[in-house]
Amino acid sequence: MKQAKSTTLEGTVTQKLYVHAKQRMPGGTQLLSKRPELFAPDQWPAYFREARGCEVWDLDGRHYYDMSHNAVGACLLGYRDPDVTRAVLERIEKGSISTLNSPEEVELADLLCEIHPWAGQVRFARCGGEACAMAARIARATTDRSVIAICGYHGWHDWYLAANLGEEDALRGHLLPGLDPLGVPRELRGTALPFTYNNREEFQAILDAHGERLAAVVMEPCRHRDPEPGFLEFVRDGAHAKGALLVFDEVSIGWRLCYGGAHLRLGVNPDLAIFAKSLGNGHPMGAVIGTKEAMAGAHGSFISSSYWTESVGPVAALATLRKHGEVDVPGHVGRIGASLTALWRELGAKHALPVSVPDGFPCLAHFGFDHEEAVELRTLYTQLMLEHGFLAGPGVYPTLAHNDEIVACFGEAVDAVFGEIAKALADGAVRQRLNGPPAHEGFRRLL
Repeated sequence: MKQAKSTTLEGTVTQKLYVHAKQRMPGGTQLLSKRPELFAPDQWPAYFREARGCEVWDLDGRHYYDMSHNAVGACLLGYRDPDVTRAVLERIEKGSISTLNSPEEVELADLLCEIHPWAGQVRFARCGGEACAMAARIARATTDRSVIAICGYHGWHDWYLAANLGEEDALRGHLLPGLDPLGVPRELRGTALPFTYNNREEFQAILDAHGERLAAVVMEPCRHRDPEPGFLEFVRDGAHAKGALLVFDEVSIGWRLCYGGAHLRLGVNPDLAIFAKSLGNGHPMGAVIGTKEAMAGAHGSFISSSYWTESVGPVAALATLRKHGEVDVPGHVGRIGASLTALWRELGAKHALPVSVPDGFPCLAHFGFDHEEAVELRTLYTQLMLEHGFLAGPGVYPTLAHNDEIVACFGEAVDAVFGEIAKALADGAVRQRLNGPPAHEGFRRLL
């Protein structure tokens, strides 16, 4: 296994570019989840030169195995999957866009409806946030209503962040910590109403107070664990009783837990479903599928964008789904994730660390430190794992590219790192061991 000898980035090409980027681009990165400060400020490399499988090289040639979120779940097959890349390159050689439309989008629409027999129509986007916005627009157009109940994270658009406006401006940001609604029109206050996963009382309160104005319920069918028995049916039936649509956001969990999406495993069909991220395995692709009745509003509402007509996204999605049809990807990532959670539990106990590994889907493996210095401990973990050549944080999104050999080497590194963390805790020197500030904290999901 190749190792990065030091976490020091000062003076490197990678760090110099990030320092410049923060002056040129607000926030420094295009995605909150990719800000280095969320992992280990001044130590986490911001940029990559090359990525293959689950391996990454930064601009200075430092090599890492990615045991973090693997492009925030976008590359379920691994980086630069050879089958997907081959299909994309063939399409690029022939031209990826023109005045005419891409025939592959029709093929992809047919395949998605074949995988989901309950659905009859499809509209495409190029990322999860705009696919969610598209679904919200379609639902409002179909029902001719404005209010949407939400559960989970669904992007950055106004329709969603309106949930954080609150009853008065002083309350802005209280519902989804870290997601500031600054710039969202105050007039949207009351159009997005959040409820907590598995909380029937909160959802029923929305139905009772706003049912006649409710256009849709947009929610993740599950995130880290199965819903309580009957919860999804309760939401579906309650929405339908009020004339609203049920929309499942499968952007993150879709394809990872079950081929076709978690709702197929759970046996509850929505009116609309949203896919993105791993649908294109690293190439921009998003989709909204639905029944013909639920999609009716799309005929009258203006929903249109030039780059929704390019060919790379549909071609990548077709190649991705074909590979999913041949390989048990959910089974593989579930097994890898289970190995990781077992390692954290075993090694946490070995070193008497306050490691907490919650029960949940191993395909989204994660752990935490149950300690008053949890943020500092998490930062130190990342810092020390970087020294061992791993991009690592409190969660791992396993991919098809992760294998038993990499997991074994990861386990050796975690064993050594947990030992060092235990010593730092015993010495009361956790913060002193950090080579930079503690990690920043981002938003948390409403689940």
